[in-house]
Amino acid sequence: MPTNPEQRKGVILACMAFFMWGLAPIYFKLLQHISAFEILMHRVVWSVLFIAIIVAVLQQWHKVQYIFKQPKLIAMLVLTAALLGFNWGLFIWAVNNDHMLDASLGYYINPLLNVLLGMLFLGEKLRKWQAFAVALALCGVLIQVISFGSFPVVALSLASSFAIYGLLRKKLPIESLPGLLLEALILLPVALVYWWLMVPTASSDFTANDWHTNALLISAGVITTLPLLCFIGAAKRLQYTTLGFFQYIGPSLMFILAVVFYGEVFSGERIVTFACIWSALAIFSYDSYRQSQKRKRENIPPVTKPV
Repeated sequence: MPTNPEQRKGVILACMAFFMWGLAPIYFKLLQHISAFEILMHRVVWSVLFIAIIVAVLQQWHKVQYIFKQPKLIAMLVLTAALLGFNWGLFIWAVNNDHMLDASLGYYINPLLNVLLGMLFLGEKLRKWQAFAVALALCGVLIQVISFGSFPVVALSLASSFAIYGLLRKKLPIESLPGLLLEALILLPVALVYWWLMVPTASSDFTANDWHTNALLISAGVITTLPLLCFIGAAKRLQYTTLGFFQYIGPSLMFILAVVFYGEVFSGERIVTFACIWSALAIFSYDSYRQSQKRKRENIPPVTKPV
């Protein structure tokens, strides 16, 4: 357990972030009577408002203005916004169409895919056990394809879209909060056109909804942004390796919700695939922990014996 007060705060923030992400399906299930794309539009609109308030409170408008003066950065943000919008929308669709286990699998695969992309595009080298973990995860997917004739499209689409999004954002010289605001602003015209012109009789008409539905829709901005803020706070206080251990809270909660509370079937093909992914993550986590401990030992100055 971290003894440094800032590290302890980082642990609390990390737990809050991944617990909120893991329990987010409960929120989207409450809106199951509304289409996934429509929920996505509300998520974009209210996220813009909520993030703009936070940016104003934190006095980060100058960072947003700086990005506006960089056409190349804006062009890249258009791409990352498209990836983020696709990921948000697919996740909502998966939850509300009884594919929560696929969403859980996708976010289990995500950290392993991050490692693979780091090797391919960032020049990072895979350690022996990391390579084995990635290969084992790939075997899990291939076994499902070959033996059971089904390809985990939803899981791999969620994992790959978020992994590529993370890779691009990692390479962009843009801080998380201003970048997220601009991504949401890029998606905003699409959301408003859909909201006002395409579906005038749907949930966009707040006067036709009950107060419960309206409250849930407006809350989409908080549901989107609050865990991200906690994650950013945790990332500033914890080592990336340490933070990585907490990321399995989210998909684990999704898995429990899907099987125990929402009655999704954990079939034979899922058992084989999940077993491979879980084993890969266990190996990956152990290797990361071992390397972290090794670095700590190397940073400790040698103890001098008294003369």
